[in-house]
Amino acid sequence: MKKLALAAAFAAAASTAFAGSMEEPMMEAPVVVEETAASSSAAGVWVPLLLIAIVAAVVAAD
Repeated sequence: MKKLALAAAFAAAASTAFAGSMEEPMMEAPVVVEETAASSSAAGVWVPLLLIAIVAAVVAAD
């Protein structure tokens, strides 16, 4: 019975020893998602379309 009480006392002491410390908790930085404007992705389409139109106009003029 004494061994059981001693084991319970050691178990209780060990569980509180690893519970934490007095240090400030480490907080992770918030994730910032930056949205881009929709016009920037569409701007890459205009140059090839303009080149195709110029080539089509040159071919039609011949």
